[in-house]
Amino acid sequence: MFDALTDRLTNVFDGLKKRGALSEKDVDEALREVRVALLEADVALPVVRSFIKGAREKAVGGNVLKSVTPGQMVVKVVNDHLTEMLGSESAELNLNAVPPVPIMMVGLQGSGKTTSTAKIALKLQKDKKKVLMASLDVRRPAAQEQLKVLGEQAGVRTLPIVPGQMPVDIANRTMQAAKLQGIDVVLLDTAGRLHVDEALMAEVAAVRSATNPAEVLLVADALTGQDAVNVAEQFKDRAGVTGIVLTRVDGDGRGGAALSMRAVTGCPIKLMGVGEKLDALEAFHPERIASRILGMGDVVSLVEKAAETIEQEEAEALAKKLEKGVFTLEDMAQQLKQMRKMGGLEGMLGMLPGVGKAKAAMANANIDDGVIKRQEAIIMSMTPKERRNAKILNGSRRRRIAAGSGTTVQDVNRVLKQHKQMAIMMKKAKKMGSKRLGRANLQDLLPRM
Repeated sequence: MFDALTDRLTNVFDGLKKRGALSEKDVDEALREVRVALLEADVALPVVRSFIKGAREKAVGGNVLKSVTPGQMVVKVVNDHLTEMLGSESAELNLNAVPPVPIMMVGLQGSGKTTSTAKIALKLQKDKKKVLMASLDVRRPAAQEQLKVLGEQAGVRTLPIVPGQMPVDIANRTMQAAKLQGIDVVLLDTAGRLHVDEALMAEVAAVRSATNPAEVLLVADALTGQDAVNVAEQFKDRAGVTGIVLTRVDGDGRGGAALSMRAVTGCPIKLMGVGEKLDALEAFHPERIASRILGMGDVVSLVEKAAETIEQEEAEALAKKLEKGVFTLEDMAQQLKQMRKMGGLEGMLGMLPGVGKAKAAMANANIDDGVIKRQEAIIMSMTPKERRNAKILNGSRRRRIAAGSGTTVQDVNRVLKQHKQMAIMMKKAKKMGSKRLGRANLQDLLPRM
């Protein structure tokens, strides 16, 4: 979502870093470019003014301009202010209440509210919480059925549907059922509208009064730009919103809504949807998002994602093989599968420092996430014997594999070449010690894929 903004800011700061000493004029010119970039990204004007004013006050200070690396110091100042604008610290869901803890989901129709409800429920359930979901949307056709289906997919309990029951009655029945079933957290998916109106606010207020929720989460579509900020302000004033859930963060919006919302409403952004799947939900970390925007990467999130997706037994089995200097095509297929789980090449590169340059390298090398799928298809078209011993893959076998995977013999040859290179690297790593393996640069491998 922040790609365009990241590219603009990266160019501005690359120019600063190349210079030696900086004058106030240099800083002002750079901040003017930052201002234009933020406005083009659809950040609210009052937020931009406040941001530039605060950044300039610190950036033209003697400690910055007279430092050994003034360009780097200016980048740090902007990074600190960007983090502050996004909320400084991450904010977790407030579950510090006597169970069942009610969480109310509000927002406009089409913002992804129902799907976000199921995503949060799945996340809480993974955290060992007993969760119950209930749809209070009696206006939109099949809204209650939609939540029921999502509940079945996520393995989360949903309140049985009683036709004709009104929202407040559904909310009361949900809380009673939760108490009887020993539920920890109740998620109440309220109805939305195409726009904010009096009927919507009255309904939200009635449900809030009946359940006294610990959290009122506004679900906002990051692609709607400044309109999302206006909606957030209205819900904050009239519904008592305590936090924001941004959806479609993986889209191609300009990102201004995300940057403005915290500053304009005062409500923390707590979670963000990064894909359509039910597990595509991440905590919102302001400092990490700021680093991504400035092209400095987010290695911490990358490591956390790896820890979540890597199977311990598979990792240990691979480690034992590597100790012996063995790396088969089966092992390679396992690593490709792991990359897909972590969001593919683009998802991983988005968290690495110098993301713009890395993506440019991918584009120049004609590499996309489809490469991983094709490579997997090629390896899966081999027999178990072939996957364990690539040396037996002669010309006729390669032609058969190409036909079976819907690729060409050249594609098969590229996979085998890459496997050979990786196997050599693994053997070298074994000789140098396993610690050195961790220093391998992912970007160095990209041109070989």
